[in-house]
Amino acid sequence: MLESKVARRYAKSLLGLAQERNLTDRVFNDMELVSASCAASRELSLLLRNPIVQGDKKEAVVKALFGKQMDAVSMAFLDIIIRKGREGHLEGIAAEYVKLYKAMKGIVTAHVATAVKLDEATRNTILSMVRASRGDKAELVEEVDPSLIGGFVLRVGDQQYDTSVSRKLRQLRNEFDDNLYVKEY
Repeated sequence: MLESKVARRYAKSLLGLAQERNLTDRVFNDMELVSASCAASRELSLLLRNPIVQGDKKEAVVKALFGKQMDAVSMAFLDIIIRKGREGHLEGIAAEYVKLYKAMKGIVTAHVATAVKLDEATRNTILSMVRASRGDKAELVEEVDPSLIGGFVLRVGDQQYDTSVSRKLRQLRNEFDDNLYVKEY
C-alpha cells in the first residue's frame, strides 16, 4: 500500500512536469522503457531495491542503461529519485506514470487470454468489440493460457467476459454436484 502511494505521488509529479514542458509522449515512452526493462531483467529490479548497493553505483547503472535513449527531463527525474534514495520504487513509479498517461489520453487496455495464439482476424474482432463498447482508443494485451482449453477470457477494467471451455466445465461440474434429482442414501 505504501509503495503504491509513493509511486503514484512521484508519477503524478512527473506527469505534471511533462505536461508543463509538452513532453508527455516522450516521457511516456521513457517510463515504458524503464518499466519493461525492470520487468524483463530481474537483476535490474533487484539492484534497484538493494539497500547495500550505493546510490552512485545505481546512478551509474541507470545512466549506462538509459542515458542515450531517454529525454533529459526523464533522466533528471531518475537522477532525483536515486539521490533521494527512492530508487526501489522506480519500477512502480514508471508503471504508475504509464497508467496515469493512459487515463489522461483515454486509452483503455483490454487483456485477453486464450488457449492458443490469436490470429489477426480474431484479434481485430476482439479489438473492435472493445472499441465499440469503451471508445476508439483501446489496446489489446494478449496472453496464452493452455489451461483454458478453448474460448477466451477478456478483461476490460473491472469487467470480465469468460467464454472459456474450462469455465463451462467447472459450471457443469457444479450443476452435477447440485443435482436435485439424485436420491441421497
